[in-house]
Amino acid sequence: MDLVVNEELKAYIDPLTADEHDALERSILAEGCRDALVLWGDMLVDGHNRYGICRKHGLPFQTVQSTRFQSLEDVHLWMIDQHLGRRSLSDYQRGVLALRKREIVSGQRARRAAEPAEAASPAAVAAAPALDTREALAKAARISSNQVAMIEKIRQQAAPEVVEAVKAGTISINAAAAVASLPAEEQVAAAAAGKDELKQAAKRARESRRKVPAEESAAAPQAQQESPPAQPHDGTDTVDSLRQRVTALTAENAALKLKIADLHAQLRAHAGEADTAPF
Repeated sequence: MDLVVNEELKAYIDPLTADEHDALERSILAEGCRDALVLWGDMLVDGHNRYGICRKHGLPFQTVQSTRFQSLEDVHLWMIDQHLGRRSLSDYQRGVLALRKREIVSGQRARRAAEPAEAASPAAVAAAPALDTREALAKAARISSNQVAMIEKIRQQAAPEVVEAVKAGTISINAAAAVASLPAEEQVAAAAAGKDELKQAAKRARESRRKVPAEESAAAPQAQQESPPAQPHDGTDTVDSLRQRVTALTAENAALKLKIADLHAQLRAHAGEADTAPF
């Protein structure tokens, strides 16, 4: 029985590793293909590896037809849910699948919400749970919210070579997210140099992030020293202006005292003249 193999569907989920494929082949050769292949019409949806092994060795297999799919997006969602249940997936792979599911669900909800009220189906709109928050994504993927944020960064900023390294387990999600903040050329060079250089690149990226706030903190006092003293705009006097006023008032006070002393002397002189004047 020949089935239609959609290459896009076949590549939608990360392929098995060589060791995983060898183990599956040994199992099928020993016990036969126990699980039925899932079809949508004549298109193979699930079981690409089993189908290839059975055809290679001329082994029989069973199929089951699915009637739940209405579009290729429905197929994708089903495939994602099936693979999220696999224990062999890495945290990165589960995170990527959850993010893909969010993109599909969000697109479906947006299109259905834009449909006329009489055409929209409430049951269809509510069919798939929303994954609007990182917490919801983390729960669906069985990873932490922090890992979700790092995987988003890797998908958006990491060079393909760095993505392949984290998928292969060469570096951790944390290290790959750090490397993703570096220029693309530096990412590619680090990935080409291997595991140790990727770790060093991640270390450089982290140190660079810590260095920037430290430099900003150190520059703040210097900027304050170099900046001229602020001039009062609300009538408040500065210390220097107050000192100048005190000096001026002191001098003015001393001058007034001298004038008063002169006036007293003149009064005494006039009083003396009055005492000696003839009557």
